[in-house]
Amino acid sequence: MSGQERVRAILETRLAQRAIILVIVVNAITIGCETSEYLMDRAGGLLHAIDRIALVVFTVELAARLYAYRGAFFRDPWNWFDTIIVAVALIPASGPTSVLRALRILRALRLVSAVPSMRRVVGALLAAVPGMASIIGLLLLMIYIAAVIATKLFGDIVPERFDELPRSLFTLFQIMTGDDWGNVAQEVMVEKPWAWIFFIVYILMSTFVALNLFIAVVVNAMNDLDHTEGRTETSEPSELEAVKRELAAVNAKLDQLLMRERSEELRSGADR
Repeated sequence: MSGQERVRAILETRLAQRAIILVIVVNAITIGCETSEYLMDRAGGLLHAIDRIALVVFTVELAARLYAYRGAFFRDPWNWFDTIIVAVALIPASGPTSVLRALRILRALRLVSAVPSMRRVVGALLAAVPGMASIIGLLLLMIYIAAVIATKLFGDIVPERFDELPRSLFTLFQIMTGDDWGNVAQEVMVEKPWAWIFFIVYILMSTFVALNLFIAVVVNAMNDLDHTEGRTETSEPSELEAVKRELAAVNAKLDQLLMRERSEELRSGADR
């Protein structure tokens, strides 16, 4: 076994994968602990040491994968994802690039590439992007129409919320998230008691309908992904069975030829 194959075998073992996941989790915890002045005063040196060790582990693991897979390394988008995260961590966190020190927590995103179930979820979300784009466009159109109507109807009543279109857009986005919409509606209903109709219809259309559409698109994408993986998993045994049947047929033909040769030898011996 060559050195490249040996490194690849080590990287693909379950122990190595779990070790990388453990380092990612520990590093994410230590970066979070560095935000506490209390912990930094008492264990700042230890936290910095763990952070540097984790960065060395990530760099060595990435270099080992590059050595083991060579050209195939760059054909996997998850490898590009890990490379960018590690490259950002290697930028010196001093001078004009000191703001990048806060981006070290992005290393926790390596859990997405390290855990297959997370990769599956992200893959489903990416597959659902086209469907989400149309839903987002519909939602933006609904918010825009509602903002124009609200500005015309309620701008004089509650100017701090609906006096101009940008402010109405922000208020309606706040209502869509469910934040303080009751108080907003009460302020308007003091002057226009029928305003509850507008808010209820808007909330039903923007929140419940749009949210359910988002969920439906994502679930459909995940089901399609599961069906695709199921077909690939079931296709492999069927191919193996076909190969086995072909080998069995070849063996049967060989047995027939051997039997014929033996019978011919027996006949020739009897004739002599």
